[in-house]
Amino acid sequence: MGGSANSPKKVVVFDYGFGNVRSAERALAHVGADVEITRDYDRAMNADGLLVPGVGAFAACMAGLREARGDWIVGRRLAGGRPVMGICVGMQILFQRGIEHGVETEGLDEWPGSVEPLKAPVVPHMGWNTVEPAAGSRLFEGLGTEAYYYFVHSYAVREWGFEISNDHINPPKVTWATHGEPFVAAVENGPLWATQFHPEKSGDAGAQLLTNWLKTL
Repeated sequence: MGGSANSPKKVVVFDYGFGNVRSAERALAHVGADVEITRDYDRAMNADGLLVPGVGAFAACMAGLREARGDWIVGRRLAGGRPVMGICVGMQILFQRGIEHGVETEGLDEWPGSVEPLKAPVVPHMGWNTVEPAAGSRLFEGLGTEAYYYFVHSYAVREWGFEISNDHINPPKVTWATHGEPFVAAVENGPLWATQFHPEKSGDAGAQLLTNWLKTL
């Protein structure tokens, strides 16, 4: 647990074998977090923030996450309102399912929707791109529409179908980007935030975005 408001926020980068944990660690430390790379259950549960990275195939990431009890940890943290942030495939596995090479894999089902092949002239989508931040976004606070972020992916969520009819619950804030077609670039949903791009590889804009996340912890 964090101490005073001025003490560094404790962030665990969850180490389940499928993410750029070192670059995420460096980026978070650079913006003032007290970072630890671990898969230890208690440390992951008790940190101010949990970062779930992810690279590679959806199915392999899900298998690795389940083997490390990451699915349980993410669910328990969110049930208690404890912040979790997913990056790249770490965002994709938060959805209901992933479809790769015709094979469907069950995700964490925090959000409905499918991760599907990106329909674009050039795949993978690799390099810098702008996004269209959601209105009132806290994640992109201080970042205009001209900021660029670093993407590396061949799959994306192309349709968002999560509607909330309860007036007492704030609907998720969904940020979009376009590469061949529009796709979900980031989501803010209570304690669960995620980005398809890599903030840890996105220079000053990525550092500002991670700073914005730390402010909420």
